Amino acid sequence: MPGNDQPPDYEPNLIHVALIVAGWLGRIPPLALSPAWLALAAIAGWPWARIDLSPTVAVTSFCLTLADWAGLALLPRAGRSFGPATPPLLALALVRTTLTFATGLLWATWPGLALTAALQLAITSASLYATWVEPFRIGVTRAGLRSPKLDGHEPLRLLHISDLHIEHVTAREQDLIRLVKELSPDLVVFTGDYLTLSSVHDSGVQAETHDLLAQLCDAAGARCPVYAVTGSPPVDHPDVVPRIFEGLPITWLLDTVDETRVKGHTVRLAGLRCTAQRRLDGPRLRRLLDGNPECAFTLLLYHSPDLMPEATELGVDLYLCGHTHGGQIRLPILGAIFTSSELGKRYEMGRYEENDTTLYVSRGLGLEGLGAPRARFLAPPEIVLWTLFS
Repeated sequence: MPGNDQPPDYEPNLIHVALIVAGWLGRIPPLALSPAWLALAAIAGWPWARIDLSPTVAVTSFCLTLADWAGLALLPRAGRSFGPATPPLLALALVRTTLTFATGLLWATWPGLALTAALQLAITSASLYATWVEPFRIGVTRAGLRSPKLDGHEPLRLLHISDLHIEHVTAREQDLIRLVKELSPDLVVFTGDYLTLSSVHDSGVQAETHDLLAQLCDAAGARCPVYAVTGSPPVDHPDVVPRIFEGLPITWLLDTVDETRVKGHTVRLAGLRCTAQRRLDGPRLRRLLDGNPECAFTLLLYHSPDLMPEATELGVDLYLCGHTHGGQIRLPILGAIFTSSELGKRYEMGRYEENDTTLYVSRGLGLEGLGAPRARFLAPPEIVLWTLFS
């Protein structure tokens, strides 16, 4: 197994580079950018001079930035999330300034000011909901699949967990343990990204993640098989994943196929390491499943949805993945803004059926690291409980 920082052939994509840049920005304390906050407030207030409200609007804009700063700074103190405040604070300040400036430029009237106030209140509400509420509302998505390849008489309950992205164990992870115990699955699968980019090399967080996985295995029960694959190369380093799996009853599918029999059903689980490059992983999947018996129910575990075209050709029955977080930040109608998938929004979240292959792209549980906002909006965390029938 390679011991270098990145798996072979890994090439950082634009989103990864953007996260690194935002991470550097996150090292700057918000107080050091006080001149920028004051300048943005002055810009926001300038068009409102036509109705003699420029100072009032500027002061209000600055106060909104202070309120955003307080909301972000309190998150780690409350043990909710642990990202830097500066990048999301700057993003919010730019959005607020643009909105206030544009409205004043186009409609510097009292009704225009009322509209601006309502929109700013909406931004505040959405920001608080996205950072304090939605990331901790784990949903249990229930799905079913019937296949003549399954030969048991009782339904098989398969639990899919993805994208834990542990920075520290929070109320979300404690709730996850409770849910796994309540659901009593027959089979559990993890589809990668166990840490965040901020905590990959943090030995304390690695230990927390190991303990969390141990508790999840205990919650699932001693007789419940647990399988896992690795996720994105920058997150699931080959020298880190063995440490967080060490001593746990988890079968790590590292470019291997394993067959298990649960409740009378025979399931072939194919697990492929993700290099985040479809041009490399597509041929590797073909080699892995070469000669796969057509009569066997094949479950593919791969971190991203990018291999759906290949999985369909190869006769995979059920393909489970995560990676996209459902966009993590979604807009009404438009949906995901970014998916980190080479196929864009083609498979951004949820269930897809093509020929005889069923794909499910989980929104996952955790949040991106480095300078990314620790927020979810219209993409709440989920675990997926499958009921498989013969």
